This record gives sequence, structure tokens and C-alpha cells, in this order.
Amino acid sequence: MTAIETQDHKALREAVSAFGKRHGRENDPAQLWSDAAKLGYIGVNLPEAYGGGGGGISELSLVLEELGAAGSPLLMMIVSPAICGTVIARFGTDAQKEVWLPGLSDGTRLMAFGITEPDAGSNSHRITTTARRDQDTGDWLLTGRKVFVSGVDIADATLIVGRTEDARTGRLKPCLFIVPRDTPGFTRRPIDMELNAAEKQFELVLDDVRLPADALVGDEDAGLLQLFAGLNPERIMTAAFAIGMGRHALAKAVEYARDRTVWNTPIGAHQAIAHPLAQAHIDLELARLMMQKAAALYDAGDDMGAGEAANMAKYAAGEACVKAVDQAVHTLGGNGLTREYGLARLITAARVARIAPVSREMILNFVSHQTLGLPKSY
Repeated sequence: MTAIETQDHKALREAVSAFGKRHGRENDPAQLWSDAAKLGYIGVNLPEAYGGGGGGISELSLVLEELGAAGSPLLMMIVSPAICGTVIARFGTDAQKEVWLPGLSDGTRLMAFGITEPDAGSNSHRITTTARRDQDTGDWLLTGRKVFVSGVDIADATLIVGRTEDARTGRLKPCLFIVPRDTPGFTRRPIDMELNAAEKQFELVLDDVRLPADALVGDEDAGLLQLFAGLNPERIMTAAFAIGMGRHALAKAVEYARDRTVWNTPIGAHQAIAHPLAQAHIDLELARLMMQKAAALYDAGDDMGAGEAANMAKYAAGEACVKAVDQAVHTLGGNGLTREYGLARLITAARVARIAPVSREMILNFVSHQTLGLPKSY
């Protein structure tokens, strides 16, 4: 692992940056997704054998960061190729790979990811969505609810985290199921969000949803291994999303501070303006380094090391993003709240990186007892 990007990564970064700037922040998300897919950006992390780019989360996070920096992030990149594509590529059956990976790679198919539940929150051990076997047919029957699931309306299927009973212990263990959008008993309700985003949020209800035996992804006994194969990339990609957003806001503020003159010099010449922007840049760069470390560890197959780094990257990026957006708005003053500059909407969006997919407090819990060896408080 090196902290210095390879020439290939630099070239990819430059190409995606130029592509993102051509589309800009007032883009058509569907067209942006389609165009990005045609250039190989959406499936850059997926296996070449199925039409992907053969890269890893390092390349995919770079793509999302640069799109965000250009003001045109694609939230579903976190979900479809990063979580769902990675899980299927690592643990799916040959048939599942043949069915799903080509479409996920070229962007013609989308998958959503359902894990959060109304009464579980950050405690995945309290997930109550259960799957039981129909002994007569071998089918699976899923029952439960999910909330804050992104893009279900545009996804062809949702990768649902459920729990099955361990035949040896009787305890419930996590398992992953592919649930096609129009499956009977699988219904969705949009959640009315203040956040103005192209990707809508949904509550899902699974009422004895019948799935064939091959809807189960991977080994029924793999449990948490398969789950965290998707959650670690999710944290890394959320960090990329936040860093890109923070860079976009910071660039707007720097441009404004360089040109805006109230007295005799541009406002950026005053340290009260310049220093906070410099601090925001430093924080974003530090967060990027941790994100790159996490991605490199994950791509190298070090799931344990990647878990720690991914959580820290997501924490650092979320904090850096919120501070960068806040300082950018403050730098522009009243203009920071106008539609012309497009910063005001980032005030709400930046908070997402702090609370999703896991809160900063839960990350601090993870670091305190997993890394520092302190006793658990729960």
C-alpha cells in the first residue's frame, strides 16, 4: 500500500473529474448514471468476466469522490455496485453472478439494500426480519419491515438482510436474500424526507414473501462474514461521498473568497476567512488518506483491518464534510443560502455522512472497544 496514487489512479481521477464537470450539479441523474456506466465507471470494481472493470473499492470510491467534487454525486453507487455487487461477486452462486453482475456492471440493472429496521436501528442483532423454509417446496418465506432504503423504486431488486434459525443452536443468524421488485407480498411506501435528493427513501414491508431456494446469497452459515463484506465497502463509499461533497463546497468558497472584494482586497486575503478554509482542506485530505487506506486493505482481502479503517474513514469524512459545508456557507454569507450557488442544500445533505449508514457515536463505540480494548457499554 502506498499513500501516493498510481498513474492509473491519477488518470482515472482526471477523467472522472472532467466527466463530472461536463454534467455539473444541475444534471439528469438517470442520464448521468447511464453515461457514467457507458464509460465503465459504475462497474469499475466488478469482475472483468462479468463486464466490470476488474478494479476494486479503491477505484470505485475514487469515481464517487470525483463525481461529488464536481457537484454530481451518485448515491446509488454506494448501494448497487459497492454493496450488492461486491457481495454477489464474492459470495453469490454462479447463477446469481450470471444473472446480476453483467447488469450491475454496465449500469442497466440496479439493486437496493435493506438492513435498517424501525426497532433495530444500529443494533443489527435486533433485526426481526426472518426467513423460514417451506418444508414442502424448499422455498424461503420472508417476513419483516425495513426503513430508509434508498432507490427501491428504481431498483430491479433489493438485497434484504434477514435472519434464519441455526439448526444446531436454535439462534437466529443473518442471511442475505435477493428480492425482485415485483415479488408478491413485497410492498414499499415512500418516506417524506426534508432532504432533497434524487434517490428517494422507502419503508418496506415483507409479508410472507415467497422466494425460491436460490434467492439466498452465499452460504447459509456464513453469517456476519457476508454481511460485513457489504458493510465495509458501504462505509468506504460513504466516506468518498462525503469527501466529494466537502471538496465541492470548499471549491465554491475558495473561488468566492478569491474574487469577492468588499474593502481593498479580496476577502480571502483575511486570515479569518482563509484559515478556516485551509483547515477544512486539511481535514478533507486527512479523511481521504484514511479512506484510501481502508479501500486498499479491503481490496487486499484484509476484512478485519478494513473494518477498523472503514469506520474511521467514514467518521473522519463525515466530520470534515459538515465542517467544510458550514464554512463554505459562512464564507459566502447571504449568497451561501441562494439557489445560484447551490450550497444551502448541502447543509442537510452533509449531515447524512454523520448519521448514515452508522452514527459517529457507534463508530466511537467500535474504536473504543475493538481498537482500544475498552469494555463495552452495551
